[in-house]
Amino acid sequence: MATHHEITEHEHGSMDITQQKQTFAGFVRMAVWVSVISILVLIFMALTNA
Repeated sequence: MATHHEITEHEHGSMDITQQKQTFAGFVRMAVWVSVISILVLIFMALTNA
């Protein structure tokens, strides 16, 4: 375990980021669905003079 004063080498691109990619993809998918549903609700409200 590295202590506060030890300097560790970092190799760019060596970290596993598959979970971050999956989380971001899920967030984008959810944002798209919320946007589509919101637009459909607004269209429905406009058509029914709500």
